[in-house]
Amino acid sequence: MSVEAASVPLTALAWASGSSTCPNDFKLISTTFDGSNANFGKGFGMKSSYYLCCSSKPQGSVITDIQFVSEKESLPSGFYYIAEFLEPRASVSKKKRLCVKSVSFNTADVAVLDVQLTAKSKVILPHYTCIGDMNGFVLWCKKGRVRPLPKPRSINLDMRELSLEKGEAEPQSPAHNSAASRPVHPNKLSKRRSTLEIKEGVYDTGNIYSISAMDGVPFALHPKFDCQPNGNVPLVNLNNIQIKSITDIENEYNYSFTVEKTAADRPQFRSALQSLEA
Repeated sequence: MSVEAASVPLTALAWASGSSTCPNDFKLISTTFDGSNANFGKGFGMKSSYYLCCSSKPQGSVITDIQFVSEKESLPSGFYYIAEFLEPRASVSKKKRLCVKSVSFNTADVAVLDVQLTAKSKVILPHYTCIGDMNGFVLWCKKGRVRPLPKPRSINLDMRELSLEKGEAEPQSPAHNSAASRPVHPNKLSKRRSTLEIKEGVYDTGNIYSISAMDGVPFALHPKFDCQPNGNVPLVNLNNIQIKSITDIENEYNYSFTVEKTAADRPQFRSALQSLEA
């Protein structure tokens, strides 16, 4: 698996009345993913407008989780309510509040990289996790790795001195052990075995990440395929092999893809494909 490139995580979320009250290091989310106005203050009884905004400015910590909390629920451990940058006399609804959890950047492996808003129950965003809905909008977040994976380190001297066989001063590769344990006639060395001896370094134990489950298992051919001292190889019975035509193969491995076609015809799958094509 290849090493993932480091991504810029979100460090803060907040409410703002508009671009005039949104801080410079925050980005105001004024429209949803599907093009609607992202004003959370719209609706019956709402007197003030407020929008969600996010920031990726380095602050020593990153957001690792997001939740909606109703007014009857207690704040989860490690979470806090997001900040508010509102106009005078403006307020955010307290029936359902948005809270986040932050940890130090040095200890975070996975964090929130992006947030998106959609109209309620209309669009499904691939690769995003649904957080919940509030005032007719659905909040989605995308998480990912924030630091590259550590590079493989070479095995230290103490590990190098360990051996699968007691009493050996230096570890030997399986191919070398196999060649030393079996008598070989100089003039009857097969091409297969000579190739293995030349490439005995394929199981290199110089790095801990190159050790496989086959280390220590000697290589040996099945007796009926091994070369005899006189150079004769026994013939293999091939009478039980049946030759099939193209029609026989197609009939035997025919697959109608009924399950896949049924899944593709679902409305949720079609809407997801339409959003990707758009």
